[in-house]
Amino acid sequence: MELSKNFEPSQIEDKWYKSWISKGYFKSKPDERPSYAVVIPPPNVTGVLHMGHTLNETVQDILVRKARMSGFNACWVPGSDHASIATEAKVVGMLKEKGIEKKDLSREEFLKYAFEWKEKYGNIIYSQIEKLGCSVDWNRVSFTMDPDYYKAVIKVFVDLYNKDLIYRGARMINWDPAAKTALSDEEIEYRDVAGILYYIKYFITGSESGDDNNYIIIATQRPETIMGDVAVCANPSDERYAHFKGMSVNIPLLNKKIPIIYDEYVDKEFGTGILKITPAHDINDYNIGLKHNLPIIDTLNEDGTLSSAARIYVGEDRFVARKKIVAELKEKGHLVKEEQYTTRLGYSQRTNVVAEPKISTQWFLRMKELAGPALKAVTEGEVNIHPSDKFLATYKYWLENVKDWCISRQLWWGQQIPAWYDDAGNIFVGNDIEEIKQRFIKNRNDITPLPDFNSFTRDEDVLDTWFSSWLWPMEVFKGITKPDNEEIKYYYPTSVLVTGQDIIFFWVARMIMAGMEYMKEKPFKDVYFTGMVRDKQGRKMSKSLGNSPDLLNLIGQYGADAVRFGIMISSPAGNDLLFDEASLEQGKFFNNKLWNALKLIKMWEARKASDIVPQSIMLDPFSFNPEFSAIPPIQIISDETHFAITWFESRMNRVKTEVDQLMNQFKLSEALKAIYSLIWDDYCSWYLEWVKPGFEQPVSEMVYNRSVTFFEELMHLLHPFMPFITEEIYHQLDDHHDDLTIKQYNAIGEIREQYLTQGKILKQIITACRDLRTKNNIKPKEKISVFIKTEERSEYNEILPILKKQINAEIIEFTDTSIEESQRLIIEKDTFFIKTENKIDTFAQVAQLEKDLTYLQGFINSVEKKLSNTKFVENAKPEVLSLERKKKQDAQSKINAIKETLAGIK
Repeated sequence: MELSKNFEPSQIEDKWYKSWISKGYFKSKPDERPSYAVVIPPPNVTGVLHMGHTLNETVQDILVRKARMSGFNACWVPGSDHASIATEAKVVGMLKEKGIEKKDLSREEFLKYAFEWKEKYGNIIYSQIEKLGCSVDWNRVSFTMDPDYYKAVIKVFVDLYNKDLIYRGARMINWDPAAKTALSDEEIEYRDVAGILYYIKYFITGSESGDDNNYIIIATQRPETIMGDVAVCANPSDERYAHFKGMSVNIPLLNKKIPIIYDEYVDKEFGTGILKITPAHDINDYNIGLKHNLPIIDTLNEDGTLSSAARIYVGEDRFVARKKIVAELKEKGHLVKEEQYTTRLGYSQRTNVVAEPKISTQWFLRMKELAGPALKAVTEGEVNIHPSDKFLATYKYWLENVKDWCISRQLWWGQQIPAWYDDAGNIFVGNDIEEIKQRFIKNRNDITPLPDFNSFTRDEDVLDTWFSSWLWPMEVFKGITKPDNEEIKYYYPTSVLVTGQDIIFFWVARMIMAGMEYMKEKPFKDVYFTGMVRDKQGRKMSKSLGNSPDLLNLIGQYGADAVRFGIMISSPAGNDLLFDEASLEQGKFFNNKLWNALKLIKMWEARKASDIVPQSIMLDPFSFNPEFSAIPPIQIISDETHFAITWFESRMNRVKTEVDQLMNQFKLSEALKAIYSLIWDDYCSWYLEWVKPGFEQPVSEMVYNRSVTFFEELMHLLHPFMPFITEEIYHQLDDHHDDLTIKQYNAIGEIREQYLTQGKILKQIITACRDLRTKNNIKPKEKISVFIKTEERSEYNEILPILKKQINAEIIEFTDTSIEESQRLIIEKDTFFIKTENKIDTFAQVAQLEKDLTYLQGFINSVEKKLSNTKFVENAKPEVLSLERKKKQDAQSKINAIKETLAGIK
């Protein structure tokens, strides 16, 4: 089959993903192998994959594929959560388009519409995961509203209630006026915004004049709540307000009397030093109200409009009412001034509206008892956080300062709270009403009347979505509904959790709490936090800003491998990344580089010839003789090809070792960069050039076979990062009966340092000679003569044939003296004299050598400064000191060579 000019990903991606699925490669069942289980952080069923998900899913797939190819039974569980607030909003919106109001439906009718919506739109995200090439076990798709999962959530609620960890009570909570539901403290995002302080006159009761002595000025940023004021409060040590003790003021616009009270909480320096107290709408006011036994007047409805308790502007939106109240205050002489200032407002993470503090009866989970074991699991190393330097402190802070979790939501989409109420308001909690009835019958005495359970009413609220997803690593394996089953014992604890840093407490800490409570063991061994994906301006990607690209469009334009490459190459461990499509373009170029290397190898396939000189003969090193340059056309195996093969084999084994270490440290971006450099630079740019046969000459069968083997190993190494092109190239190189995606890694081979050192020097010499040609306008076809002044001639024996061919040298000889009328190159500690027919620019040569000399002298000074630092020498490891001393020695050798060369020129 003729290969296309460039790599064309779309057909190849579809072909291989279908093939992998049909062969069941991603399915997992317990067996004798060690397990490597990963649970996908369940995206909202309402959503599509944004770039943050793309990074997260790609990282997971890299880890899972590598584990699968390393002998583990890899199990990657996909799924989604029901996203109670977001999904209900979508369904309500859909119903409105049909002319249906939620309030006109029964709960059962609404849930029917919700499940229909989920079936229609809920699988979009799975198709995107598939397009990205994720090797998930599609037989294990989980959803937090699946029947078994639903039962697990209810079972845990009942258990925690029976342990007295769940309670119901009236508390100040965060309220979302758009979703009309309570939120937990963690679902509030605080932002610094420009605000206005309104300075308002509160007249002393009975005062009719406008003298300063007859009113108090109070600064507030929320004039729409003055109708809920129940007092004004000053600090008892504030002399400005001491004489008002026992007096009262009138609420502006209402002419309603409220007392003046005193409390040390009041900051004398903020505003005017006296506060309006509105317990229903501020947590601090609420606490002062409790302390002073003040009433609570809630002036806001659930949707953020003013309630009848406000008495004025009833039914107006809170922010519309604010403008109207400010205008009336100004008109009636109550508004003294307006002052710009910066304030912090809490926004609902779900609907992006300003949240309201609200007194509400809700269900709460006591967290301190659960937080202890979860904190210990991390601080004592049972669960390892990566990168720990960035996120361990955040985790500890959350758990050391944990608050009770408001777990009830005023919605219908979700797990309905398993609590029932009798006519007297008594609470009965159980998995279902029948269980409650049987328990009541079992525990009652003979004189206790049996209540009419049919008259009980069930709590209308559902549980917070996070209350279901905190069970994820357990219940995807039925660890709650079917304890001690084969799968939970085999796969739990899972291996690694990959997630975003923004849900470190929402989800990660709570999963550890649940795991320690119900499995008595951590839910995962490692947690890897990805960075935040931002646009080039540093902004978090969001739909509202319109700066988040469509994943499927990107895959269509660049291919899945290029997208995976692009997002990983620019994503250092744990750090935010600035997304730029240029990195995807780089991935596309890399695909084409691989494709062109494949086409070159396929060209060689037709030009293979049997080896004429046995390898055993050619492996012996030889003393270099300039006459060796006359290689007969029939000579196929040579010392140059032997050196190139041995060098690249060692180079590849070195990178394999580095990649293993980097991936064990979750430094995936660095691992990809190492593989990328190995393929692009070492294999394509150097190795293939070094072993490439002459024009129209055959290629040695041994060279061809080793080049193919190397290419296959490189694709094996790259496969977790770019699965599609690597699988395709693997099969194009040979008629393989196995597939790369399940091919097991071999043990890493020998690393021969001598060859790596010689290869490094060889590349330096070739590069320097090519630069010299460019600077002196010497055409590539023009021959040059090279003379090497070195004390270690034997080090060059194996690399001179390659060097001669690569730099197009007519002769290469060793010399003990300087060569007149030549260009000088200093490579490491040796001097190279290059003779050409072109006139030598001595001035430019001297200038460059002097520049190099200045740099090296500065470098030696820095090393000497380090070595003269007693503290550094005492604390440094022996190998570090040895390396620093070798740096100094090598630099001094170069300086000596440069000085000698300069003396010869001048």
